[in-house]
Amino acid sequence: MSHTHTHNNSGKNLKTAFFLNAGFTVVEFFGGLYVNSVAIMSDAIHDLGDTISLGLAWYLDQKSKLEPNNKFSFGYTRFTLLGALINSLVLIIGSIYMISEAVARIITPESSDANGMIVFGLLGVAVNGYAAYKMSGGKTLNEKVISWHLIEDVLGWAAVLLVAIVLKFYPNQYLDPALSLIITTYILWNVAKRLKETLFVFLQGAPAELNLEKIKEKLLKVPQVSSLHQSHIWSLDGERHVFTTHIKLNHIKDLNSLLEIKKLLKDELAPFNFKHVTLEVELDEETCSIE
Repeated sequence: MSHTHTHNNSGKNLKTAFFLNAGFTVVEFFGGLYVNSVAIMSDAIHDLGDTISLGLAWYLDQKSKLEPNNKFSFGYTRFTLLGALINSLVLIIGSIYMISEAVARIITPESSDANGMIVFGLLGVAVNGYAAYKMSGGKTLNEKVISWHLIEDVLGWAAVLLVAIVLKFYPNQYLDPALSLIITTYILWNVAKRLKETLFVFLQGAPAELNLEKIKEKLLKVPQVSSLHQSHIWSLDGERHVFTTHIKLNHIKDLNSLLEIKKLLKDELAPFNFKHVTLEVELDEETCSIE
């Protein structure tokens, strides 16, 4: 009952945050052009990436409820990686464009409308602040990640608001493009880290928090386990991990002994909370073709 309620709330909160962000992103683009502010345009690019993230998170929140099938035997968990990859590429392309615009504005300075920037700054803090508040109580991984994105947006708009107030009293044609470069550089730095992590999971790299050698040591301490080979750890989505191994056993006389050893092996693996575990058990007289 409570599990279903949590799922329904997660979908509702993501939907609300998505439409708030999408609507405000459109307003930002046209508003940035109207007040002639590349800083606002840079934040619009950031919000576009967040809108894509929210849309994908909302879609995947629904998709994740589907059961595994013949097409996707592990389920739909890895779709989140596709979402992260698309979002990263959109942000990188948009950020490169905004850097070129900011540099051009520094070479050929233009004045920005400080009053308009103040209006958009206040609106940005209010809209993103409300969306962050809606997501702050989220329990799912998607909600927590999106919540941090929205908090970053609030801080970004607070910076735009501060610069706009300074421009109102101390006009300076370089302050707006300088802020744009700072915002865009910050975005690119975070996107680069996220893209690196995403590609690492795509390439089935071993999760950093798990030590394969230590796991093998624990399994080798189980009675009648003589050796391990073809041991692998990889991740479905960076949170849910998979473990597979071949285990050579000695002196197994009957089925009950085999079942007891398998239970002990699974007990050793239980603290690691693997989403999927595959243990290929081989008896001492067997020869493994891939050993």
